[in-house]
Amino acid sequence: MQFVIVTGMSGSGKSTAVNVLEDIGYYCIDNMPPELMVKFAEICGQSSNKIDKVAFVADIRGGDLFLKLQDAVKDMKAMGVSIKILFLDSSDDAIVRRYKETRRKHPLDEISYGNIRKAIETEREFLLNVKGQADYYVDTTNSSVAEFKERMYSIFLDSNEDHMKIDVRSFGFKFGSMTDVDLMFDVRCLPNPFYIPELKYKTGLNEEVSGYVMSFDEAKTLLAKLTDLIDYLIPLYEKEGKSQLVIAFGCTGGKHRSVTFAEAAAKHLTEQGHKIRITHRDIEKR
Repeated sequence: MQFVIVTGMSGSGKSTAVNVLEDIGYYCIDNMPPELMVKFAEICGQSSNKIDKVAFVADIRGGDLFLKLQDAVKDMKAMGVSIKILFLDSSDDAIVRRYKETRRKHPLDEISYGNIRKAIETEREFLLNVKGQADYYVDTTNSSVAEFKERMYSIFLDSNEDHMKIDVRSFGFKFGSMTDVDLMFDVRCLPNPFYIPELKYKTGLNEEVSGYVMSFDEAKTLLAKLTDLIDYLIPLYEKEGKSQLVIAFGCTGGKHRSVTFAEAAAKHLTEQGHKIRITHRDIEKR
């Protein structure tokens, strides 16, 4: 049986996540008390009409019952259930904006006396422990619904495969740093093709740009050292049971150096036999 617990901040996209999981064959249950999750797992194991993929949504709405989540996870793992925790997050400003748009009340509206930012602060403190134990962490602050769905598909389609999935990304610091990453490397220390007129409006996907970036000895040395570090870290993450690793490379605008390094790292990891997904967040931005 494959079980997923969807949790995280209110307003971060749990409803969208559940819709995606339903589309790919998960039996989804919203706001179930953690202690009942264990009972449901037992029922699934005994049923002749076997349900082998289940997603629970558990969050702050459960109040004190939510505190039993960690015990429920331990009990289900002891039963031989494959269980993963998906934690969804978003910035305070994004959550405030979404609640204003939907005109819904935050679950902690009453105890925060209608102060939405106080409610968000209280919820973050409440969820701190489960966030630290999450198998997947997704920040939806800057994601469109389509982008978020694509991320969900990349995580949970073919999730029965044993090997780790590696998500390689490039981005530009001028458009904001990335938060939902495991390893982030800043390559702004390298010469910038932006200042070469014939390369300025091209990207790291172009051989002229990537060739220029990698023509410098310091770029070659940096790539070698970073891939060596990544190769060393991957088995350690796998040993700890991590199912997905997110690696990001950042430069100023997210078009040249970061794209070149993300592509080079993805090629290296593919050659090592890893399953790779590569995205360039800011490559189309001006």
